[in-house]
Amino acid sequence: MQHFSLSLAAVAAAVFLALVALIAGFFIGRMARHRHISAERKDAIKRSEAVILGAVYEKVLPFLPEFPYAPKDMVFIGKGFDYLVLDGLSEGSLRKIVFLEVKSGGSRLNANEKMISAVVQDGPIEWEEYRIS
Repeated sequence: MQHFSLSLAAVAAAVFLALVALIAGFFIGRMARHRHISAERKDAIKRSEAVILGAVYEKVLPFLPEFPYAPKDMVFIGKGFDYLVLDGLSEGSLRKIVFLEVKSGGSRLNANEKMISAVVQDGPIEWEEYRIS
């Protein structure tokens, strides 16, 4: 049977290297986690900025010079679609009624907006009057 004899210096060096490896692993793991969290935060911030910018566009759009409808003819709805445009009503001559959805960048219609668009384009739209006695 062989006997191994390690010096105190060798044991101390081994313990020191193990501690250095443990500490280095800890900090490398923290940095990797920080990078992952940072990427998620950047993505969340980017999406949040897009939503905020879209909301600003919705409110400013009617006042842009190249916009085809008069701001007075627009009623903000905001749920299902952004505006109901009563084109020409402010001039006393209603030309058409437009369901207007404002989008910016690469945003697309959501499921509800697609359904509303399909119904408006297919034409089953009615006028109803509800009277309270």
